Amino acid sequence: MQSQNLIRTSFRGGEPMNERDAMATWECLKTAIQHIHNHNAGSLSFEELYRNAYSLVLHKYGELLYKGVQDTVKEHLKQVANRVICATDDELLNKLQDEWQDHRTTMIMIRDILMYMDRNFVGQYRKVPVFDLGLHLFREEVSGHGRVKDRLLTILLKNIQNERDGQQIDRILMKNTIQMLVELGVQSRTVYKDNFEDFYLAETERFYTLESQRYISENGVPDYLKKAESRISEETKRVDNYLHSSSLDKVMAIMDAEWIQKHHKALVHAENSGCAAMFNDDKKQDLKRLFQLFKRVPDTLVEVREVMRKCIVDRGEEILKDPERVKEPVMFIDALLDLKKKYDSFVKESFGEAKEFQTCLKAAFESFINKDTRTAQFLSLYVDELFKKTVKGLTDADIEAKLEQVVTIFRFLQDKDVFENYYKQHLSKRLLHQRSLSEEAEKQMIQKLKSECGHLYTSKLEGMFTDIRLSDDLMKDYRRICRTQGQGSRTPCVELKVHVLTTGYWPNASNFVINMPREISDECDHFKSYYLGKHTGRRLTWQYNLGTADIKATLPKSRHDLNCTTYQMCILYLFNQRDKITYKEIQELTQIPIEELKRHLMSLYVSPKCKLLLKTNAAGNNQNKDIADDDVFEVNPGFESKLVRLKVPLVAVGSKGLEGSGVDSSSAAGAATTIEVPANVEEDRKHLIEAAIVRIMKMRKKLEHNQLVVEVTKHLQTRFNPTPTMIKQRIEKLIEREYLERSQEDRRMYNYLA
Repeated sequence: MQSQNLIRTSFRGGEPMNERDAMATWECLKTAIQHIHNHNAGSLSFEELYRNAYSLVLHKYGELLYKGVQDTVKEHLKQVANRVICATDDELLNKLQDEWQDHRTTMIMIRDILMYMDRNFVGQYRKVPVFDLGLHLFREEVSGHGRVKDRLLTILLKNIQNERDGQQIDRILMKNTIQMLVELGVQSRTVYKDNFEDFYLAETERFYTLESQRYISENGVPDYLKKAESRISEETKRVDNYLHSSSLDKVMAIMDAEWIQKHHKALVHAENSGCAAMFNDDKKQDLKRLFQLFKRVPDTLVEVREVMRKCIVDRGEEILKDPERVKEPVMFIDALLDLKKKYDSFVKESFGEAKEFQTCLKAAFESFINKDTRTAQFLSLYVDELFKKTVKGLTDADIEAKLEQVVTIFRFLQDKDVFENYYKQHLSKRLLHQRSLSEEAEKQMIQKLKSECGHLYTSKLEGMFTDIRLSDDLMKDYRRICRTQGQGSRTPCVELKVHVLTTGYWPNASNFVINMPREISDECDHFKSYYLGKHTGRRLTWQYNLGTADIKATLPKSRHDLNCTTYQMCILYLFNQRDKITYKEIQELTQIPIEELKRHLMSLYVSPKCKLLLKTNAAGNNQNKDIADDDVFEVNPGFESKLVRLKVPLVAVGSKGLEGSGVDSSSAAGAATTIEVPANVEEDRKHLIEAAIVRIMKMRKKLEHNQLVVEVTKHLQTRFNPTPTMIKQRIEKLIEREYLERSQEDRRMYNYLA
């Protein structure tokens, strides 16, 4: 067919178009559209066709043109629908896709011819644009046809089910078909949603409800998690491969509900494969998989954290109750560190260092560590052992790691003042007896404590180091003066070393005065005269309970250098003048406090390795270890030892065991551990609470009771957590001493009295 038979010549400017001419022009355009549908567009002149459409619109025949195009396309699509209907189920998607692509191509060509109508008539009369009109018609006549729509949905859902069952499907064809449904919505996803997505989501929920229920009943938690992870991944890829992206969140919500939300408690608390079993068996990868899945439904992680907390607390309480570990502070703290290390690895490797799990871990450790004061005491003993023995041979990096471990446990302590109390005691022994292997490491530890609790917490500890340093300088100056003045020949058998300790810095201060051997007493008086002459306005009080002595002992069978306490030295010195002495006489001659005297005497006749004395009672019996006033003591003539230098042991306080014998006195403290807050710490707390109350009220002038309690607690929490009852008691004491008063208008309100 020649193009001139299809084209009507455009009218000249100003020439009107009558109805007959308009119909003839439309017939020409209709024939052209039919040729486009029949794939004969190559013989058409699109320029002339555009002009004919332009003329119809220009001469007010736009409605004729628009209605004609709609009817022509509709008529064509009815034929298309018949062809699609005749396709078998196996051919339906391919046939529908072919017809769809053909329809899109023809509508683009028709749209180009009718571009002027789209720009003017369609906009002016609020008609659907030509291309969109073609989409509407295809949806109504073809894809939405009663004999196509349901078959199409069934085939799409069946393909998806086949893929879930592991079969191969044509994903490209699926993607194009789904894309067709999306485009048929014309700038909305209504067609996609109504004709496919709603049914797809319902089928997905039904399928996974059954599968997840069956899988959890037949498999352990690790296998279930792997299956859930696999299915979620499959559905994500399915959306990426051929579904519309808007379906992803909806599908994932179903997956989360069916695989996680509905079964999370059963998964967490499964008897042999749940979270508790995973923690106990170090199943980090399984916990990581569980966390990654449960993270999709954040509320489910509460159960996981609760199980982790319970596992930590249960294991921690086992450590607290273990009779072997409570006797060995180092073993006890090592067990806590191992527990912390284990769960740190879970938090890091399995839970991605999630803040909530870090908080849970901290709360769990605090809950069992602070049930009593043992951890504070044992941690101090652990540090004591570290500085006296463990640091030997360690590199700086290793020491730093060890100290950081100590600080890790220290952070969990709420009663940090209890730790400070024990730490001061152990540090004082290390400094006075020169038992620390690394002064630098000691200072590193104090610096770490300062970083955690502030300078006030460590001020006394730092003062102890200052005292030792100043004492060393002082002794050098004292010995220099003694040599200069010729005083060195006065008592050649005594070499005195004095540590001048600042009151308040050092623990275990006592005011007992004992009778020292004359030679030593004279040397002490000489040093006192020297010191007071150098520092006016000061007072020296000798702390005999903190001193030690190295003495030479000539016994019937051997000679030894004995390292003992000052009290033991005074007792042994008496046997230079007398062979036998009663207990009562020893007490009168030494004036050592009774409890200390019994303790130090017992250490000289009980220990089999250092039995320097023999005890007999009035009946001549020496088997009873208890001491009576008429018991007689004498040097043990049969004592001998292969060791030249001996450390005389010391009976532990409240125990029949011995400190010493090659074991440091502090390490035996585990056997006499107290779980109560020491009395001196309780007393210090009273003063700290009162000071905090006065400081706060002085600044605020007027404050309500509960608010005052909150502020005092906040002020003191770096050292300890005062109870509301304790704070209330101190408030009452301050009211009695007229630091505060209750308001007359409101009895719960306090006023500060200047």
